[in-house]
Amino acid sequence: MKCTEIIDCDTSAIQDKAHELTEGLQTDKEKAVALYYFVRDKIKHNAYAPLHDLERYKASNILQADNGFCQQKAVLLVALARAAGIPARLGLVDVRDHLISDTFKEMIGGINILPLHGYAELYVDGRWIHASPAYDIETCRRKRFIPVEFDGVNDAKDSPYDLDGNPHVEHIKYHGPYDDFPWDEITNYYVEWSGKLGRDWDEFKDAGEQMRQSKSRGES
Repeated sequence: MKCTEIIDCDTSAIQDKAHELTEGLQTDKEKAVALYYFVRDKIKHNAYAPLHDLERYKASNILQADNGFCQQKAVLLVALARAAGIPARLGLVDVRDHLISDTFKEMIGGINILPLHGYAELYVDGRWIHASPAYDIETCRRKRFIPVEFDGVNDAKDSPYDLDGNPHVEHIKYHGPYDDFPWDEITNYYVEWSGKLGRDWDEFKDAGEQMRQSKSRGES
């Protein structure tokens, strides 16, 4: 599958990292597993990473930043997989997050539904496999989430429960798949989403960005 402006798997940074992570591995399954765990655990989950800056979605920029939220981490996994010769594409799904923090809930309009949660699909041994690398192992341990494990054979989806048996991630509506990052579709969906909440998009966007910037500076 081809490289794109956002899934920039032809850049030296992505090519070099994919080679480093898969060196000595023989099968696509082994390579896919190695790439997945790198993105899951070495690229830290950052729910407050910039949402409206398209440059922050480029795979090479995510790799350099060492952090990102679900869509950004999914883009990086897709790019690394393609650089390693594994067909890969993006997936998006609306989810209900039963464990969302009060701060993040406030930022998205007082609800616990997250539109367009990102994941990757990797083509291994003749089938597409769902791989969600959003939450790194440190985040899972801190919040008592169940880590999403990937074996290169079975779908690796976010767990519906946490380690204490509380409801966590509930998938509501699937979108995609996508060969490239659907920036315009995502933006239009966010505008539609804010309208359903009775919020003006520009005000909603600005309030969210203020919250993100505050959290990125470590403010309470």
